[in-house]
Formats: sequence, C-alpha cells, structure tokens
Amino acid sequence: MYAVIEIKGHQYIVQEWMDIEIDKIESEKDFVDCVDVLCFFDNNWNINIWKPKLDAVVNLAIKSNFKWEKVNIIKFRRKNRYKRKIWFRPLRTVLEVKSIKINE
Repeated sequence: MYAVIEIKGHQYIVQEWMDIEIDKIESEKDFVDCVDVLCFFDNNWNINIWKPKLDAVVNLAIKSNFKWEKVNIIKFRRKNRYKRKIWFRPLRTVLEVKSIKINE
C-alpha cells in the first residue's frame, strides 16, 4: 500500500515500514499522526483520490533528529562590490511509517 501525504507543505509518497527524511518537527511524543492524505494506492493499484483530502491516517514514528550537510548561500550585486556568503546546516527529522489506515 502506498499513500501520498503532505507534511509542512511538502508531499511524500510513503509505504509501510519506510523511512522518510523531512524538515525538523517539534514534537514531545515519539510518534506523529498525519491526517493530510492526498491519495492512496492499494496492492492491486486501485487509486483512491478525494478532494481535498482522504479520510485516512498515516502513523509515523520519530526515529532521530540531526543536522544536515552544509548549505552555501551567496548573495551579490554586480558592479557594486557587494558580496555576502552564508553557511548553515538545516535541522532534519527521520520518520518511520508504521501503518496506513483508510476509513471508508
């Protein structure tokens, strides 16, 4: 079973027991329930699409939080001798998909 979910403005195709890496989630619990399910595929490739969202829940477990690799940002204006270089390491969260449940 596959599902298309939306978390923090990004869409992900997920399957049970799959790991996904997203922007950091502030949560005190060890799990997150995602109710923003946009599309659902079962094992026979039957597609369930509902507008705007399906009545389904995807259970996600938080595995770890970490800093990603460095990102380089350069701002400049030509002919003005203006240049700025900024480095930063975004925070990321690894989530594991525990189950996908659809309510019909």
